[in-house]
Amino acid sequence: MKNEQQLLRLLKENSRRTVSDLANEMGLSRATVQQSMERLERTGVIQGYTIKINPHFEQQQVSAYIMISVVPKKTADIVRQIKNHPQLDMLCTISGQYDLIAKVTEATTEALDLSIDTFATLDGVEKTLSHIVLSRKVDR
Repeated sequence: MKNEQQLLRLLKENSRRTVSDLANEMGLSRATVQQSMERLERTGVIQGYTIKINPHFEQQQVSAYIMISVVPKKTADIVRQIKNHPQLDMLCTISGQYDLIAKVTEATTEALDLSIDTFATLDGVEKTLSHIVLSRKVDR
């Protein structure tokens, strides 16, 4: 289990590392690391491998966290509609005054404004509160 946690941490840092490189870093055999990766994939812990975008490129984009209060009976329908938004980065249920939080990234402030308005006008959305990301300090 400890080895799997270390493997996951290393893959989060750089999912393109070779199995040999990971094995050397972990002090394990290549076969052991390969078997761990296959087990993590088979059990669904690892669902895919992705890229990490250069922060300088991402600073040219504009993002917002949108907190959304919904009519409880409409939650599933609202989630279904928001999931289909092409610029959606994340959608979570949350506790507190709001029910959902979404992160959206667009190329311009105008496009971001349109996305926020799209969420706010969905049937069953009671209110929204948006926070524009000014800069990223840590991104894991």
